[in-house]
Amino acid sequence: MMVLGSSVCRRPASGVAAHAVSSTGMPAGSAPTGGTPTSTSTSVSAAAAAGNTPPPRRLSPRRAGIPSLVLAGLITFTGCGGGSADSPTGTQPTAPTSTAVPQAAHSELAAAASVNQDGTSTIVTAVVPKVDIYKSPIAASVVSQLSNPNEAGAPRVFLVVAKLPGWWQVLLPVQPAGTTGWVKDAQVKASQTSYRVEVARKEHRLRVYDKQQVVVDEPTAVGTGDTPTPGGKFYLTELLQPRNPAGAYGPYAFGLSGFSTTLDSFEGRAPVIGIHGTNQPNLLGQDVSHGCIRVSNETITRLARLLPLGTPVEIVA
Repeated sequence: MMVLGSSVCRRPASGVAAHAVSSTGMPAGSAPTGGTPTSTSTSVSAAAAAGNTPPPRRLSPRRAGIPSLVLAGLITFTGCGGGSADSPTGTQPTAPTSTAVPQAAHSELAAAASVNQDGTSTIVTAVVPKVDIYKSPIAASVVSQLSNPNEAGAPRVFLVVAKLPGWWQVLLPVQPAGTTGWVKDAQVKASQTSYRVEVARKEHRLRVYDKQQVVVDEPTAVGTGDTPTPGGKFYLTELLQPRNPAGAYGPYAFGLSGFSTTLDSFEGRAPVIGIHGTNQPNLLGQDVSHGCIRVSNETITRLARLLPLGTPVEIVA
């Protein structure tokens, strides 16, 4: 499990420097492998730490083809193996209250929600410093705002639920899990991806689908009975690269839009779930974490090269 902008997956680290990667999460100059995502959204940044190893570098956003930038920043981590953390700065966005869509819009909304029956998902990336969140397309006032970039320095992305003219209904990276809101089309840029991730907790397997074809099928470790990995539908929100790729979090770690169901907070922040590598591959296939999803370093490296931010992640029984 991860504190927003940080990982609840082992001992914390601070003093994080960031550098940019491409829209697929690759370091500059690298080419993706294992499939070609259709997403063209701005690049990725996420949450993870390196335990007792040197602190990780935060991956900052960059557009494909533009040279990487080195950014300075601070981020605080907690861990799936225990430990404490300094309190990070910033505030956790709150969920807007839900409002029903008018009956007149139901048929159009239903049609929009089925647009991606071809197996792709729509992602929207913010193009403004703050994204206004509305309860419905007819709501007169903004109920919440989400910053761009996000608290960890990643571009603000959302997974689309449905579309109406001039509007997108999106999954929000806030508590409670599954909260949705509406954003204006003018404040975001849309793209598509054919990838989706499924984590089967009882099987201890992580699978990546390219539409209907399985392209990754690897073992994973998940949360314990006391701190389980929560089930539900989420999406990738950010990516980090630990300074020591041989450390507790491996070479990469993704942050998700999901949260722990057993911890209300950690050091005053929301306990965000993550997917990361490990320096204990012998524990894969077991329930050993505080909620994070561990995979081998080879697997997380492939995922970092393959998946754009906004990729849907479903965690099942």
